Amino acid sequence: MKTSDFDYHLPPELIAQTPIEPRDASRLLVIDRQSDTLAHRHFADLLEYLRAGDLLVGNNSRVIPARLHGTKPMGGSVEIFLVRPAADREPSTWECLVGGKGLRPGVRVQVRHHGAAGGDVTAGETTAGDITATILAETESGNRVVAFDPPVEEWLWDAGEVPLPPYIHQPLADPERYQTVYSRIEGSVASSTAGLHFTPEMLVALRERGVGLAFVTLHIGLDTFRPVQAENIEEHRIHREWAELSSETARAINETKLAGGRVIAVGTTVVRTLESAARIALGYRPCDEIPEGAVCGWQTVAAFTGETDIFIWPGYVFRAVDAMITNFHLPKSTLLMLVSAFAGKGQIDRAYAEAIRERYRFYSFGDAMLIL
Repeated sequence: MKTSDFDYHLPPELIAQTPIEPRDASRLLVIDRQSDTLAHRHFADLLEYLRAGDLLVGNNSRVIPARLHGTKPMGGSVEIFLVRPAADREPSTWECLVGGKGLRPGVRVQVRHHGAAGGDVTAGETTAGDITATILAETESGNRVVAFDPPVEEWLWDAGEVPLPPYIHQPLADPERYQTVYSRIEGSVASSTAGLHFTPEMLVALRERGVGLAFVTLHIGLDTFRPVQAENIEEHRIHREWAELSSETARAINETKLAGGRVIAVGTTVVRTLESAARIALGYRPCDEIPEGAVCGWQTVAAFTGETDIFIWPGYVFRAVDAMITNFHLPKSTLLMLVSAFAGKGQIDRAYAEAIRERYRFYSFGDAMLIL
């Protein structure tokens, strides 16, 4: 298939710049794949579509303040964006995007601290001059491998900024609105935005109705914002992301399937994690091809910890996910390709056209879809 098949025009004013309040007041476009129908609802109505015995699976990864600002030894501003811990390197060594000239291996950058511009710093606190970022190497993609001293964990939440997607131009009054209410494990550089619509009250109400709740972890990387550049989507190589599906969650999913319940994935990151776990249950690593006709036995998914590079486009056979909640995605993105694989490209094309006509809000702070 061609990447251009997944392009569409979105009026700029439909890109949501701020989150709606309360979280569950967003709109919900319900796609019923069986009846080929669309329904316009609100996210609070989600409870009407889930039933006892279903299992809702969310991504509990938490967005880190990955954007850092610094100064080169001879002056000049630098921006450093943490992408992921560098593989096979010493602790506190990261692969980063950098902005600034002359950032070659060996260059040292002083990272600015929030209190360094004039606020008092108490004894024992890290100051701007105490945080050094040393460029170690340049990657094939143009990123940099950077070593931090002291270790990142000691000062990140004091020196870094939680990054917003590049299409959001308004500052966020409350950084917690870019976190899900169930985020727990730090490591993402972007939010699992399908989960932003849930409130604590909704999660309690779902449990009271007999809907199970389970969580996986997938630390989201910058690839989520990047359009596919290859002309043919089969030629695209998705970036690896770290994921974990615990034995407890695997057991909940397998038991739900055996009992006839539905597994509802909250977001494309959960879909990718569950489908990676289904491949492992079949005896294949996430990046391996599965023979046509292969089916899962009693164990739909297997617990795993590690990187996944699963890339899902139309024609993929889903083995773990029965329904999904997702936001509206960017043109030519791997996320749009994934939902097109799940619902059918024609159905997604119609849904997006309908959402644009009805003036839905798009992207990270926008409205949601429920695909049944």
